[in-house]
This record gives sequence, structure tokens and C-alpha cells, in this order.
Amino acid sequence: DDVGLGRRIKCILCTKALKKIQMLAGDNPDEAAVTAALQKGCRLLGRFLGKQCQKLVSQYQDQISQGLQNGDTPRDICTTMGICKA
Repeated sequence: DDVGLGRRIKCILCTKALKKIQMLAGDNPDEAAVTAALQKGCRLLGRFLGKQCQKLVSQYQDQISQGLQNGDTPRDICTTMGICKA
């Protein structure tokens, strides 16, 4: 169904964006590294995905930042935010 598909696409987008952000933030990021990576990571995804990514980041910045600093996987972070199903 459309709702399931939309959710899956959001989950894939979230995971993809966070993988890129995680890579940019480095292995043991502090808050400043995560913030810089969040801004840069969305720009690297291109115009359309970048806009979606920006929306995601501004809505969930604290959870994303916390998750990356805790060393959580992108998938875990997206699940915590309720975007991916557990």
C-alpha cells in the first residue's frame, strides 16, 4: 500500500542521509563535528534529497546528534526517530 511504501522510502532516505552524515562526522564526533556534518551531508545528497534531508535534520537534530555521538547505527537512529520500523 502507499502508506507502507512512503514509510519505506522515508526510512531509506533517513538511513542514507545518516550514513553520509556519520561518515562526515568521523569516528568519535563531538557536537560541533556532528553539526557541521549535518549541514554538509544534506548538501551532498543533491537538490531534492537535500531538501528532504534538511527537513529531517531540523526536526530531529538532537536525536541525530545524540545517536551519532553514542555510536548508534544510522538504521537505529532512524528507528528511534520513528521513521523506520523496528
